[in-house]
Formats: sequence, structure tokens, C-alpha cells
Amino acid sequence: MTSVLVLGGGPDAERLVSIDSATAVHQGCLDAGLKAELLIVDKPTTEEIIAWDADVIFPVLHGKFGEGGQLQLRLQAAARPFVGCKARAARIAMDKMATKLCAAKLNIPTTHAVLLHPDSITDPNHAVQPIDPPLVIKPVADGSSCGLYICPDQESWLAALQSIANTPNAPISMIEPMIEGRELTVGIIDNANGVLKALPIIEIAPATGTYDYQAKYERSDTIYTVNPDLADDLVSDLQDWSLSLCNAIGVRHLARVDFMLDHQGNPWLLEANTMPGFTATSLLPKAAAATGMDMPDLCKHLVHAAMRTHLPDQSLPVQR
Repeated sequence: MTSVLVLGGGPDAERLVSIDSATAVHQGCLDAGLKAELLIVDKPTTEEIIAWDADVIFPVLHGKFGEGGQLQLRLQAAARPFVGCKARAARIAMDKMATKLCAAKLNIPTTHAVLLHPDSITDPNHAVQPIDPPLVIKPVADGSSCGLYICPDQESWLAALQSIANTPNAPISMIEPMIEGRELTVGIIDNANGVLKALPIIEIAPATGTYDYQAKYERSDTIYTVNPDLADDLVSDLQDWSLSLCNAIGVRHLARVDFMLDHQGNPWLLEANTMPGFTATSLLPKAAAATGMDMPDLCKHLVHAAMRTHLPDQSLPVQR
């Protein structure tokens, strides 16, 4: 029987969400007939990873360490089969600006953006405003709307800068135009032959109008619509763009790509996530379920994908 070690936790802001996701994946593995154990971690070393007793590691960590390449580099150095991207792809996808640049090369529509370093904010009242409101400020390398600022006007822009300036160890952020309209997401999974395929599109309609951390994880009033009413050519474009982006980045096994559809009907890429959530409200499991793949099937499918694609890289140094 295949044994799976499901990891949750991590040192990043989404630790509690990660634990919820990992708990759901652990139960899904058990329901699929796999021998599964749940382990809550912080920042495991390569030596610790080598010592783990399991056929496959399923790291359901969100955030810069767990999803942005650092954990993946240690898993690779330990030569362990694991679910999800390798380090390079994870690092690119976690970096929203790098993802945008990759999308632009592929002619996938995405808005312009400007980096904001917190140390550059000396006086918010005299800071250069590179983009006119309404605009959005969000960390370049974090997820789940942590550190998200919606700035519809000058007053909210100044308040956001002040908040960032007063936040210890604030991350580098990205400023981009705010797009109002419909939020759409495309789930991606391995098709069992090592080729990525697109799942049905899901539309997200938060009651407050903003799909922030609370709308994702703390409230129950967000409406999710699988296969929303969209033109066939738009559905095809969104799925094709998602696959092109994921293949260019080097994604394997699973991902989720997010878009906004503005009021004029123009789609805009937001970001790609290489370890989407697996909570009760998470989108990838909903999309998979629409194809007849329930949570146990999905978990088993991903575990088998990790076993099938495992190619140890002996050239990697040990990451402690």
C-alpha cells in the first residue's frame, strides 16, 4: 500500500489555512485507501525530510517558504517524490511580477504593474503615485490576499502606504490597476500521462465585491459557479492561456490560474498558484468534482502523479 506523508503548517502567514487544507488532503488520502499520515511542520531541514518514512510527500503548504521554492528545493535535495512543482517553477509562480512577465511573452493579457519597496516609503504624503486610482497593492511573493490593499481613491492610497510603512518587515509589494468585473479561475491538473489539462472554469462572486482573505476562508457568503455563462471562445482562451502559462513556467501535477473579466468583457491574468487550497471552500477540488473526480480520487491521482514523475536530481546541494 502506498504511504503518503501530508504536510501542513509552515512559517508563513497562511499557516492556519495550510493546516485546514492538509487535514482535508489527509482525510482524502485515507478515504482513497492510501496509508496516510498528517505532519504539521515549520521549516523542515533536508536531513529531517530524508528521515521521513513515506513513499510520497504531499506538501500542502501555502506562502513563500512552502509554495515558493524553498521547501521544494529541500525535497529535491532529499530525493523524495513529492506532489507539486519543482523549486524553479514554484519560485517563478510565487513571484507575481515574474508571472506577469512570462504571460506578456506569451501574449496573455495582463495589466502593467510597478514594484513598491517598503523602505522607499519615507513620507506617504509625498510618495510618487505611479498608477492612478483605483488601484491594488499586494505582496509580490505571498498568497491568499495577505497584505492586500484596495485603493479606490487618493485617501485610501495614502492610508495603504502608511499601513505598509508601519508594518515591521513588510514585504515588497506590487501596484497594479484595479479591475472591476467578474473573477474567474481555471484549475489545472496532470491528466495521468504527464500532460496538464484544464478543468472547468469557476466564477467567484464575493458578497463584498473583493475576494480577500475573509471571503476565501472566514465567511460563507461567497458564491462559486462552476461552468459560468461565458462565450465558448472566452472559455477556450482562458483554458488555453492557463495551460500555456503553466507549461512555460514548468508547473507539474496541479495549479490554479486566476483572471478578471472587466465590464467591457476583456480578460486579464491575475496570478498562478502552484499549491491551491484544499479547504471546504477551495476552488481546485470544486472544479475536479465537476468532472466526476471527488476529493479521494483527486488526492490519489496527485499522489500517483508524484510517484510517476519522480526523477531525483543528484546535483542539488543539501539545503539545511
